[in-house]
Amino acid sequence: MRILGIDPGTITVGYGIIDSEEDNISFVCCNVLKCKQRSPLGERLCYIYDELCSIIENYRPDVVAVEQPFVDKNIRSALVIGKAQAIAILAAGKHHLPCYEYSPAQIKQGAANYGASSKEQVQQMVKLQLNLAEIPEPNDAADALAVAICHVRAVHLNNIINGQGEKQ
Repeated sequence: MRILGIDPGTITVGYGIIDSEEDNISFVCCNVLKCKQRSPLGERLCYIYDELCSIIENYRPDVVAVEQPFVDKNIRSALVIGKAQAIAILAAGKHHLPCYEYSPAQIKQGAANYGASSKEQVQQMVKLQLNLAEIPEPNDAADALAVAICHVRAVHLNNIINGQGEKQ
């Protein structure tokens, strides 16, 4: 199974792709999409959509996993990031791919086995689990890989609970 993980944003969108076969996961690629900061939101969202569609067409993932916005005190920020999240979901839908959404705590739990892990701990665990020499850069790309790893762990756990072992 090939998973495209996405860390949405309206200026920087991280993406990471991993392959999963039984208990093994392997790194495929990661990077960020950078939007022009001063361009109108509609232009940035179009750019994100076009680029995500291109990534899906080039790497042909089986599934897409997206981080949900973190809502704390800045509701406006969460709403804007939610628009980028919707664009990621739309790109997956256009390509008939299932799309799963995970909260930041679920991603930390899935990638680092602790829902209150620091960003640095999660990034270190991404490096270790994918057998990489360095923590992936930039941070948004490493975060996207954590989203993909979280999905693999969620599928694995779901299969165990349903008594199916490793079928995906």
